[in-house]
Amino acid sequence: MSLSRRHMLWTGGGIVAALAFPCRAALPAEVVDIEMRGVDGGARVWFDPVGIRIHSGQTVRWTNHDVGNAHTATAYHPANFSRTRRIPASATSWDTEYLLPGEAFSVTLQAPGVYDYYCVPHEHAGMVGRIIVGQPGSAGYGEGDLPEVALRGFPAVTDIMANGVIRSAAGR
Repeated sequence: MSLSRRHMLWTGGGIVAALAFPCRAALPAEVVDIEMRGVDGGARVWFDPVGIRIHSGQTVRWTNHDVGNAHTATAYHPANFSRTRRIPASATSWDTEYLLPGEAFSVTLQAPGVYDYYCVPHEHAGMVGRIIVGQPGSAGYGEGDLPEVALRGFPAVTDIMANGVIRSAAGR
């Protein structure tokens, strides 16, 4: 199933801040917000948080808060530009398409495991993220076709499991 940005744009209303307590996994009913950020001039770009643990059936929403760039949140999956699969085998792929500043995209993740994603125009700048749904299983992803800077950008599964949320160091 392919989810278009048009169908998944945030519609607002009763939003609970999932990241108010950064040392725990988000609760099942919470929407988890991931920000797309960058510095003026685009010298650094990032997702924040860069790593998060959620429950099966929980919704993740990416919002572009970078006034100078368009961004995507794209699952590593063969359906997306023939990329190496880095999401669970039973999971549905997603691609936000380009989100302009202020735009958002949501997806509900069901299959347990590790989900790696990236920003299409900024993968080579290390703009990647990792979501763990439930238990990580045996997600020993190899390098595949990823650039070294992207591989270095993923937080360790053990760190996400221990902390629930890994904030990006890029914006500091």
